Amino acid sequence: MVLAPEEEAQAPHRLYGFVRAAEEFSVGRWLAAVRPLVEAARAGGAGLVIVGGTGLYFRALTEGLVPTPEIPAAIRREWRGKAALGHDLHAELSRRDPARAALLNPADTPRLLRAIELHAASGRAYSDWLAENPGEPLLRPGEYTGVFLDPAREALHRAIDGRFEAMMAAGALDEVGALAALQPPLPRNLGIMKAHGVPHLLDFIEGRLSREEAIARGQADTRRYARRQVIFARKYLAGPAWRWFASSDQAAAFLLAGAPA
Repeated sequence: MVLAPEEEAQAPHRLYGFVRAAEEFSVGRWLAAVRPLVEAARAGGAGLVIVGGTGLYFRALTEGLVPTPEIPAAIRREWRGKAALGHDLHAELSRRDPARAALLNPADTPRLLRAIELHAASGRAYSDWLAENPGEPLLRPGEYTGVFLDPAREALHRAIDGRFEAMMAAGALDEVGALAALQPPLPRNLGIMKAHGVPHLLDFIEGRLSREEAIARGQADTRRYARRQVIFARKYLAGPAWRWFASSDQAAAFLLAGAPA
């Protein structure tokens, strides 16, 4: 959902709305984009508040990402074309790298593609690269304070449902309709086309679901994702550098009081 101008004006926003809808993004590309901002802050510039909902990005920022060789453009085109045509990427990766495939959801197109393309380019399994090439963190221990919001489930679910309704009132259906109208048509397995609520709103636009059912399914998808976020965070975002709070007010009070880095 696009921020209102007055919301965006409250603080400078970086890396917001800078990737085209038709462009598949990745944690590796995000790390490359955020690096100069981190280095500027480290050199004495304004501090950063890095926000988001994808735990993998925060983990990569603070633990590093596996360095892998550059993938030739021809291999990327080949496999992204196959993905767009509905090729079974999970089955493909199971043949090339069973250990990696076992860890990935069959619907996780970006990570499936990354592992397949790496194998196609290098002849080596992603699992082998992972074991032999630990990454270097962009943020070092002591340079940051991590904050994870973990409200009570009932309150969280009410907020999720209310937020989805607010997005609908603010024009989410028009945004999805604009995605559907792009030419050439975007593949349904592209990242943005699988964003929470988008597949169901597309189904409503195309007459396969009622508006109420599309909203209900979008809300349910988001609630399930929130649960997975907490499970991931308990494993990877719960070290000594992280603080968990039940509300944003508690987190704000902690940070304004001068949280330790």
